[in-house]
Amino acid sequence: MGNGSFNFKNLKQNGEQTAHDQGTGEILLRKRKELEEIATETLSRVIETISGTVNTEDKLFKKQVLDDTNKIINDILMESKRNLSFGDKQRVAGYVMDEVFGYGPITPLINDPTVTEIMVNSPQDVFVERKGKITRTEVSFRDDTHIMHTIDKIISPLGRRVDESSPMVDARLPDGSRVNVIIPPLSIKGPTITIRKFAVEPYTLEDLITMGTLTADIAKLIKACVRGRINIIVAGGTGSGKTTLLNVISNFIPNNERIVTIEDAAELQLQKDHVVSLESRPPNIEGKGHVAIRDLVINSLRMRPDRIIVGEVRGGEALDMLQAMNTGHDGSITTIHANSPRDTLGRLETMVMMSGMDLPSRAIREQVSSAINLIVFVARMTDGTRKIMKITEIVGMEADTITLQDLYIFKQEGFDEGGNVLGRHVPTGIVPKFMEKLKAYGETIPASVFNTDRRL
Repeated sequence: MGNGSFNFKNLKQNGEQTAHDQGTGEILLRKRKELEEIATETLSRVIETISGTVNTEDKLFKKQVLDDTNKIINDILMESKRNLSFGDKQRVAGYVMDEVFGYGPITPLINDPTVTEIMVNSPQDVFVERKGKITRTEVSFRDDTHIMHTIDKIISPLGRRVDESSPMVDARLPDGSRVNVIIPPLSIKGPTITIRKFAVEPYTLEDLITMGTLTADIAKLIKACVRGRINIIVAGGTGSGKTTLLNVISNFIPNNERIVTIEDAAELQLQKDHVVSLESRPPNIEGKGHVAIRDLVINSLRMRPDRIIVGEVRGGEALDMLQAMNTGHDGSITTIHANSPRDTLGRLETMVMMSGMDLPSRAIREQVSSAINLIVFVARMTDGTRKIMKITEIVGMEADTITLQDLYIFKQEGFDEGGNVLGRHVPTGIVPKFMEKLKAYGETIPASVFNTDRRL
């Protein structure tokens, strides 16, 4: 389970520090050192009592280990003629249980529903994201070996490995949270862990409206587009909320349609009856068995899908996705990393070139303009909130250029006293050209959604 001492830097958080004078600081240091020594010795003895594989799901086994841990703590205190408060005993037992059954120091962060991302940069540098804002935590590891031990606990059950010959790995925790690990020599400071938490209860449309990500009118527009089989790309930067938005708008798809989802790491949580979820596979230890997103996109066409949802296009699969959209799979949705709607087009063109097909730029742009109808661009604001910044229609081609027109934009109007972004979503007054296509599927959009009285 690893050796060395624990770190009890969170004593201050637990109300142990009542003054800021030097004497109190020295007392805290001695107390922290004492707890670390007791926790380390307790863990060592607990490990000796465990035979066989640790079963994290066996409640009786877990209770037995906890009972043994508490007994061992009392034994150590009696042997060393020391005393601990009930709270400190619980704290030591918690650290030991986290090492045995969880993921070490970051276990409380994983279990904290307010945390959406965990970033371990080094033993003493652990950050989290809450409500879109990144903050340093009091959590720490003993050393790089301790981090590597936690990494091993994450990836070993998956039959994966990470070492100098394979220093990067993507994995998934049992709850679905996505984990990325990178170690030396690629990571200069030492092993790092990044965990994107999996939402136990997916956000709903009402949640996004309440948070200001979009408005009720924008929801009406997107709902009609999804039901009317408009091809949509959700674009934005890292952590901008693309997957969250994709999850929400995918639920507008009628229940009688067959949906095939394709992802690198399964994150989509579609509340639908007829969903087939596909996930790419990295090569095994021998370098074999790799199944790329592109392979899955091509295979999905043989699965009689009504809709294809690609979690994110990153490479040559963009060409296969575009061809699918152009050949009877209307209403497909994907996400892409991009900095604006116009940048989205440039990124798509570059990705198509990565497919290995020697296509002229104009041919690629014609494919894009005929396949994609709508770009929904999202961004994370300075206050941590996520907002739809633009809803942009792809109109067609003029000469060698794809023409765009914004239907909605977010107009930022400043900040309040708390640093929160102030602004509103406003229509540009332009009615999209795909309205006729929507009518063919029985969908209509109220004229108020494009009300020119609210244009810029």
